[in-house]
Amino acid sequence: MGEMGLRERKKRQMYQDVSDIAVRLFLERGFEAVPVAEVAAAAGISKPTLFRYFPAKEDLVLHRIADHEAEAARVVAGAADPVDALRRHFLAGLERRDPVTGLNDHPQVLAFHTLLYGTPALVARAYGHLERSEAALAEALGGGLDARLAAGQIIAVQRILAQENWRRITAGEPVEAVAPEAVRAAERAFGRLAAGLPELRSED
Repeated sequence: MGEMGLRERKKRQMYQDVSDIAVRLFLERGFEAVPVAEVAAAAGISKPTLFRYFPAKEDLVLHRIADHEAEAARVVAGAADPVDALRRHFLAGLERRDPVTGLNDHPQVLAFHTLLYGTPALVARAYGHLERSEAALAEALGGGLDARLAAGQIIAVQRILAQENWRRITAGEPVEAVAPEAVRAAERAFGRLAAGLPELRSED
């Protein structure tokens, strides 16, 4: 078991290291300008090995957000009030300036988001991430059409809140100025979700 844990940790580290190298190169020269072979060489691995870890070039960048795919589903697991659990989770993310909430002005975070949102191939690939997040959340909400509709609304709200925060910060507004309004916007948005999705609350 210890060896398996070590192997898993080494594998995760390999994913992280190769992704970090790729993102650095893409930020320096642009996603389209850096061939996969150059990323492999910089990481000290062969191109076939790189593709074993990352089936598509876009995955080298999206690895950073892939861990968040099941996050909403994890948050609602066992919650009597899923929307309130997600509201509290999002507000906690704003409080700690989690990059996922868009409320972060670290130069590397801003550069990463600019790379992601400014590259059509990455935007298209990120859509698959959103769909998987929705599917996982819908499953956690009990499955079926109603759960899928609710999951779609929830994931959309989180995405739009985060993008609005990111947009304002990249336009030059300081994080501390955006933060109070980001909190109010999140409270309003989750309040509307709660009002529109009362069936998600457990009666117990």
